[in-house]
Amino acid sequence: MNVTSAWADALLSLWLTQLVPELASATAPGNASAWNQVWGGMTPTHPQGATNPMGPPPTLAQDFARAASATGLSPQLLEAVARQESGFNPASQSPAGAVGVMQLMPGTARELGVNPANAAENISGGAHYLAELLVQFKSLPLALAAYNAGPGAVERYGGVPPYAQTQHYVHDILASLSPRSGAATRA
Repeated sequence: MNVTSAWADALLSLWLTQLVPELASATAPGNASAWNQVWGGMTPTHPQGATNPMGPPPTLAQDFARAASATGLSPQLLEAVARQESGFNPASQSPAGAVGVMQLMPGTARELGVNPANAAENISGGAHYLAELLVQFKSLPLALAAYNAGPGAVERYGGVPPYAQTQHYVHDILASLSPRSGAATRA
């Protein structure tokens, strides 16, 4: 296990032991005050409904397992990000120019040394980028917000930016990883 993986593992462990119980309570219907205590005013929403609510297609499952092993992140976390980003569609392209399963921007893919059009490399690049963001922000919600809106936006706002799309993105991924969902964030 490398230093980045150890950091990510420690941060996720801390997050799971301290935040997940509050998250489960805060996301209960009609519990806005608990939500505000956990998220500092972020408005809870219903999940947006990804294009593929199940796991990844068998052709990609091994790529998620390899990327998880290389970064110390759980396959469930990586799959939740990919589900939210592209619905597991390797040919997906956003209006902003992000491409592939993990919706990497071309510049980010270049920095990571991956071909974003190659699904396995896209997943690996996205996993490494998320692991770097976890080390940088020391918080899964903030790392997810940075993955979605960019690290500069998280730094500028000192937390999850007040963009509805980013707030929904973070909420939906965390909700899919809650103990009630059966998913885990650590490998």
